[in-house]
Amino acid sequence: MPLPKRRHSRTRGRKRRTNWKLAVPNVGECSHCHQPKLPHHICTHCGYYNGRQMISVKEV
Repeated sequence: MPLPKRRHSRTRGRKRRTNWKLAVPNVGECSHCHQPKLPHHICTHCGYYNGRQMISVKEV
């Protein structure tokens, strides 16, 4: 396995790590109940997806 011959600078390592960040999840609005939901997922509040009810959700 190859090993570096010389030490890399702090700047070089930090430039490589600039893209190590968390992405904020893309959140849309449910067309039926207007609650926030992830795109291409069934709404956890009402159970609707693409204008049709997919699952029945029990109210707590």
